[in-house]
Amino acid sequence: MVSQTETSRPKSHAPGFVELTAGIAALAGLLFGYDTGVISGAVLFIKDVFQLTPFTVELLVSAALVGAVIGCVLSGKITDQIGRKAAILIAACIFIVGSIVGAIAPNIEFLMFGRIAIGVAIGVASYTAPLYISEIAPPHLRGALVTLNQLAITVGILLAYVVDAIFAPHQAWRWMLACGVFPAIALETGIAFLPETPRWLLLKGKKDEAVSTLQRIRATPDVQAEIEDIAEHAGTGHGKIADMFSSSIIRVILLGAGLAVIQQITGINTVIYYAPTVFQAAGFHSNEAAIVATAGVGLVNVLMTIVSIPLVDRIGRRPLLLTSLGGMLVALVCLSLGFATGGSLLKWIGVLSLIVYIASFAVGLGPVFWLLISEIYPLKIRGRAASIATMANWLSNFLVSLTFLSLLNALGNVTTFLLYAALSAAGLVYCFSLVPETKGIQLERIERNLRLGRRWRELARIN
Repeated sequence: MVSQTETSRPKSHAPGFVELTAGIAALAGLLFGYDTGVISGAVLFIKDVFQLTPFTVELLVSAALVGAVIGCVLSGKITDQIGRKAAILIAACIFIVGSIVGAIAPNIEFLMFGRIAIGVAIGVASYTAPLYISEIAPPHLRGALVTLNQLAITVGILLAYVVDAIFAPHQAWRWMLACGVFPAIALETGIAFLPETPRWLLLKGKKDEAVSTLQRIRATPDVQAEIEDIAEHAGTGHGKIADMFSSSIIRVILLGAGLAVIQQITGINTVIYYAPTVFQAAGFHSNEAAIVATAGVGLVNVLMTIVSIPLVDRIGRRPLLLTSLGGMLVALVCLSLGFATGGSLLKWIGVLSLIVYIASFAVGLGPVFWLLISEIYPLKIRGRAASIATMANWLSNFLVSLTFLSLLNALGNVTTFLLYAALSAAGLVYCFSLVPETKGIQLERIERNLRLGRRWRELARIN
């Protein structure tokens, strides 16, 4: 049965304003995707220019991941103290600097420094943007609007592949890296004109500003009930480090960290970073052909993320998550069988398997992880807790990316992708057993259930 809080609150919002706000914030996701994906094509030329060994290639690809971990570690407390908007502004500045440094790098050391700087920005932006959107969106639109950030990530990845394909015939890897400056400037400009979230304003005791902002977002002066509900959980300021280790909160931090690890150990970023390498192994021998095939995978990623936007608030987070992991499991098994069989069909088995794999990821595990970590944490420590989950995500990403080529060399294609299939199966069991359904539930309701000590699967109970 739906609680009085959820039923009595109108589902109103300012027509266009909330969507525009979410769209501008989601430019952080586009930068996340672009700067993650662009290295997959650029590295094919960088390794020849600087004469890199396979291990040095892994280090270069993973440099941004190291930066992302650093960004998460440094920014969690800051995000709670200075605000979600300010954190995104800082990330945009770092994106600009990192893109320029990478583009003009005279040697591999300078290039790695630029990629680490980009990684710091990605680490901050990857959770602050969905957090910002989640705290502004009305409950009935929260899933779709936060998923806009994931759509922007996939658009950024596709854009990176397209840019790589355009500059590949000229081996112009510097221009591939430099193009990240333009969306970074757009984010810096756009976010400067957006309001801070009402929840953070209340957390800092700025009630009048919070009321004004919420009235603008909801397109109604009648926001007192929502303000009181948020204020009850905001208290008198952001939480302390000790709060993170209370029995109720540590449980939900572990839940988010577990989802973070699952998103990465299933192998998604081996496809994002090394798709051209995989396609070359499957029979697309030239750099240009492999990059174009990879762009096709990027397009599927975008289209299936678009499919997920209405579904995440219609059929819910859990069904998408479970369907996603099941599809990824099947695709990885088929890819392994394709490599085991070999022959002329391998090229097309590889393409179809990767298409099914990326489509499955894009419709569920991709957007739902970022959505859930913007929903399940208490307001006082939401920035810090989300940064911990994001750090777990990037650490797992780093380990998977750093070991992928080594695994291929040591175990071969068949066993490597079967390993990722087994990890997908483990993730399916984890999500089925523990992940709650948060569709349409007010953030404060989830926090109330957490305080009551309810199990992970029951965090979104409304009675």
